[in-house]
Amino acid sequence: MSQIEKFQTLIQEITDFIGDKPLDRSLQAQLNERFPCKGEVYERIFDTCRTGISEGWMCQYEGGGVRYGRVIKPTPAINGYSVDVVDMQDIAGPHHRHPNGEIDLIMPLDETAEFDGNPAGWLVYGPDSAHSPTVSKGRALVLYLLPEGKIEFTRH
Repeated sequence: MSQIEKFQTLIQEITDFIGDKPLDRSLQAQLNERFPCKGEVYERIFDTCRTGISEGWMCQYEGGGVRYGRVIKPTPAINGYSVDVVDMQDIAGPHHRHPNGEIDLIMPLDETAEFDGNPAGWLVYGPDSAHSPTVSKGRALVLYLLPEGKIEFTRH
């Protein structure tokens, strides 16, 4: 089994829990309760991301000061989600819209780092939301789950 296949199996635990729940603040609270920051699943995902970046199969692209990469394309095995991971430090990324919403796992590499003003843990954006993803107060990895892999980069 490849590293990406092992990673997909780990992510499947999350997407199975999400199921067909709406992407909203309630789901955000449920994810933070079920898969808390510093919990076993969180730590396994974080460790895999750090390893994947160091081995070069994750975040293999760089643009505008952001390292990034789509690790898994949308697949039925993880309920149609895609998985992207970014490595950012004190920077705002390109503005984009989430037609179907976005589920983020924030993994600070610097304890004080925040993503869109949020510390370590889960952040959920509902359908038709948009933002300029911003890491402040240090460096962080952020994992994005995108339903059907849909994201629209916009001018803002």
